[in-house]
Amino acid sequence: MRNQLITLAACLSVFSFTACKHAQKAATTTSAPSTAEELVTTMSVPEKVKVGSPVMLKFTVNNNSGKELQFCKWHTPFEKFMNSYFEIQDSKGEPVQYKGIMAKRIMPPPADAYIKVPAKGKVSSEIDLLTGYRITAPGTYKVTYQDSGMSGLTKVNEVSFTVTE
Repeated sequence: MRNQLITLAACLSVFSFTACKHAQKAATTTSAPSTAEELVTTMSVPEKVKVGSPVMLKFTVNNNSGKELQFCKWHTPFEKFMNSYFEIQDSKGEPVQYKGIMAKRIMPPPADAYIKVPAKGKVSSEIDLLTGYRITAPGTYKVTYQDSGMSGLTKVNEVSFTVTE
């Protein structure tokens, strides 16, 4: 019985994920002027921080086009940590554990889930990585944004920082 429940849960998860991806594609093609391919995102962090000090990551979305564009703020620093949208690796290549909440979403995203970026403009948000991830030991860490499927932001750089004693 337990194995059947696990199998059912796995099937429902796969179905939900697939349905969400299709709903998002439909929302992207029918919504306002959002073509995230023209949005470029830059992340930056301090080069060095002390153990236990905030690790402030700045997440800036630049619109280099001549028209207003938008992106979904879900799974970005514009809504803080509602999901694990960064992959952080320590100097050994081991993933850093996410300790935040994991929000479920309705699809397609409502209109207020989108942030508009003016033509030739930019929007920024800062977030303390320590509020979402267990960064507790000295070493060098690499941060990669991994949730472009939800936000539509595909052009995002990687950043690194060093934690010192």
